[in-house]
Amino acid sequence: MSVFGNTRMHLPRHPLTGRERPRERVALTAVPDETSETAETALPSVEELLRHAVQALGGSERPGQVKMAQAVQHAIEADEHVAVQAGTGTGKSLAYLVPSIRHAISSGRPVVISTATIALQRQLVDRDLPRLAVALAPELPGEPDFAILKGRRNYLCRYKMTAGWPEDDQDELFDPREVSATGRMVQRIQEWAEKTETGDRDELVPGVSEQAWRQYSVSARECLGAQKCPSGTECFAELARERAGQVDVVVTNHALLAIDAMEDFEVLPEHKVVVVDEAHELADRVTSVVTDELSETIVGIAVRRVGRLIEQSTADRLQQAGEDLKALLAAAPPGRIDELPEVLGMTLALIRDAAFGCITALGPRGGRDKGDPEEAGLRKGAFTLLDEVHDTAQRMLDAYGHAGEVDRAEVVWLDEGGDRRPAALRVAPLSVAGMLREKLFGDRTVILTSATLALGGSFDGLARQWGLSGPAAENEGKDPGWSGLDVGSPFDHPRSGILYIAKHLPQPGRDGLQAAYVDEIAELIEAAGGRTLGLFSSMRAAKAATEALRERLSVPLLCQGDDSTMLLVKQFAEDEPTCLFGTLSLWQGVDVPGPALRLVIIDRIPFPRPDDPLTSARQRHVAAKGGNGFMSVAATHAALLLAQGAGRLLRTQSDKGVVAILDPRLSTARYGSFLRASIPPFWTTSDPDQVRSALKRLSQS
Repeated sequence: MSVFGNTRMHLPRHPLTGRERPRERVALTAVPDETSETAETALPSVEELLRHAVQALGGSERPGQVKMAQAVQHAIEADEHVAVQAGTGTGKSLAYLVPSIRHAISSGRPVVISTATIALQRQLVDRDLPRLAVALAPELPGEPDFAILKGRRNYLCRYKMTAGWPEDDQDELFDPREVSATGRMVQRIQEWAEKTETGDRDELVPGVSEQAWRQYSVSARECLGAQKCPSGTECFAELARERAGQVDVVVTNHALLAIDAMEDFEVLPEHKVVVVDEAHELADRVTSVVTDELSETIVGIAVRRVGRLIEQSTADRLQQAGEDLKALLAAAPPGRIDELPEVLGMTLALIRDAAFGCITALGPRGGRDKGDPEEAGLRKGAFTLLDEVHDTAQRMLDAYGHAGEVDRAEVVWLDEGGDRRPAALRVAPLSVAGMLREKLFGDRTVILTSATLALGGSFDGLARQWGLSGPAAENEGKDPGWSGLDVGSPFDHPRSGILYIAKHLPQPGRDGLQAAYVDEIAELIEAAGGRTLGLFSSMRAAKAATEALRERLSVPLLCQGDDSTMLLVKQFAEDEPTCLFGTLSLWQGVDVPGPALRLVIIDRIPFPRPDDPLTSARQRHVAAKGGNGFMSVAATHAALLLAQGAGRLLRTQSDKGVVAILDPRLSTARYGSFLRASIPPFWTTSDPDQVRSALKRLSQS
């Protein structure tokens, strides 16, 4: 069997797997650029391919799906970007996959599909793409092929398994039970390594902790490279990347897409077309990629990595600087650091200079370990961590010294840690729009899609986050060519659902869930006979509601944290009267069609916390530049989550129910109309009796 043979990847017609590609396919992909139009016209049209795929898969034509497929095809042909809002039930995966596959076949270049969640990746590679490939094969020169590609950290490093690199966190665990548990996980990794054909962490079931996995994986910067590594010819990550370069569709995630676009080294195969599904999360995922942190723990790991390679006195200076940082952070209040305190500036400078001293002591990169792979691995790992410590300290120092708020580009804050996480300094950009505009949209055609893109009825909010529109000064005088399209939804929202705004309730307070809210939730759940998904703005509120209602209600009530989220959602979906309460991950991650879900309750408008360092800094920065910081940042954030939360209700055309938003500000505040315009167009009321009657009728039916 091929090293790529597994249930998650569709095997291509390629010599490596023993299956040859058909000659017609080679002819199409081998034509020079000037004859590419001939290859294009030799294929059926997008409309024809989509019609054939829908029929082969047993579906029916949906106008929104056809409209979206045509828009994607036009964007590819015109080399323009397009943002497509496609409501639940549109079949957007098929709408972008069909023109993407057609382009890949005709051009000979793969199309990259990027998602935000593992769930959608699995849906694409385990269900959508295998079925579509078989359906389209009779209409194309050969059966389309595809692969999933993840970051290097997700693959087992064969060399690290045998090289004896030092463990990063040897001093962090003090609980003998946890040490024993980690040891058992390490043993399971070693046993699995003997038989795995992919080295993909997701295939190790049950999973293992990050600490255990890190002992046998490397980052892209730590990697020796296939040419220098003794295990380079059988490297799982390199084999996965080679595989991705030979297929029509490469499925990846937003983080890896950002790394490929912004780093000096290539991660993804050469491509010209990118489809960003779940595009509403793109800016946040990219922000996470470019956020750095500094703590005594990180410095300590760097010291351990370099300790046996340089003089102890040089490493000790970095160790001491890390301990100074730890003492400083222990005494400082958490939150945003707008002005650089002198003592913090001195400490950061000490860390930077001590890290540079260690880097210098290591000598030339790759200069003295050419014949010793183990020495090379140790030195490469040390260089990587020292570079990160040095560059992060310098980046934090560079975040200050600007003339005014308008000139500020980054924000630094202290995260107090918790749950075994040490206190750490973090630094992040106030905006990733410029990075995305230059690095992602600059030389590619990008299709962005989601069920929620037109916030407040407009694409402008998210387009600004992506760098596709905004003030001329930020866009260097012109916007990249792009368009926005809402293809609607096949659901009849006004006839299938009710939006209930509890206008009679008091405004939500800061002291937790009020008694009136608990009473309202109880009455709604009783009317619905259970079948309720409760989405709360904080885990504190979710737990408070659970504790207050478990004795009061006769239906089973689950709360996020009682078990794994996946198992809780499964239990909720399989037992109709059951209710499930939770917070952020449930707002976007629950797909429960049918009578198990008749009521979605949202306790309050999900504005970001006022003390959140990054969002508050972004809000202030927008205001300093003359914009409306609240609407651009806080209201846009809330609109996105409201749209996602309300979208949990209708998952099929036969679903019916109520979205109940208990926060009266949705009806009374000036920004309420903006937020309501982001929610699907349900029939709207503020009459609790009317809503309870509707829920009782649904329960009885």
